[in-house]
Amino acid sequence: MSTPRVWFITGCSTGIGRALTEVALAKGDAVVATARKPATLDALAAAHPPSRLLVLALDVTAEDAVTAAFAAAKARFGRVDVVVNNAGWANVGEVEGLPEAQCRALFETNFWGTVRVTKAALAFFRDENPAGAGGRLLQMSSYLGLVGFAGSSFYSASKHAIEGFTESLAGELDPAWNIKVTLIKPGWVMTEVRNNAVTMMAPQHPAYTNPALTVNIIRALEGNLPLEWKDATRCAEVFYRVGSMDVPPLHLVVGRDAIAAARKQLADLSASIDQFETWSEGLEIALAPAAPAA
Repeated sequence: MSTPRVWFITGCSTGIGRALTEVALAKGDAVVATARKPATLDALAAAHPPSRLLVLALDVTAEDAVTAAFAAAKARFGRVDVVVNNAGWANVGEVEGLPEAQCRALFETNFWGTVRVTKAALAFFRDENPAGAGGRLLQMSSYLGLVGFAGSSFYSASKHAIEGFTESLAGELDPAWNIKVTLIKPGWVMTEVRNNAVTMMAPQHPAYTNPALTVNIIRALEGNLPLEWKDATRCAEVFYRVGSMDVPPLHLVVGRDAIAAARKQLADLSASIDQFETWSEGLEIALAPAAPAA
């Protein structure tokens, strides 16, 4: 029988993080489940022994807290095999109407929180796990990290940032470290984020009164948009599956809605490249050889 793996998951109080924690535990693995409010996990902690579940308070905006959480994982389990960057939140409104301070706070969690946990995970996989064991890093992006969505500009921007950051990071890793990274891009998953985004809706900007605008349709429907919502547990089963692969993909698009949006984005980009390719002719310059170093 294979040794149960140890998962380190952020944002476990509700939604995808909670569902993935429950799936990993059901599969026989151990989990370090972190949340800003760990009391939300009391029932789960009562149902599993300390050898299977460690619940920690973690605000990913605090670097010291991230360091302490990985140290606690090391002390309890001795290793971490899979890290899932899941913590994040969303707001809704026009670019001109969303408060800048709120949007900066969103980036502090969604993007910089992901950066902090990523750096700690890489160091742990390389320096704390047994030599060559490496680890798996799952970055919870979104299909909105590939395409924009009216009314979610800053959330989408934070996911675009995670995409560029992670793609670049993947090219820096030494293969000898055996660290594999996957960007997960789900479509609309039925979690508390659906309701929280509505509560974070900014007041309407006075210039955006046209009722046909997407943002105003969102306001009118109060979160009941006719989107293709997916079950969080079934999605978590997919995320668990990719986290268990020896050779995982760098990109994983999950959900028919996400796949359709990604394919349309690729087709539109390809068509634009073809249409304007000739505009790039003759732009290059010849560089003189660099002077030899002294």
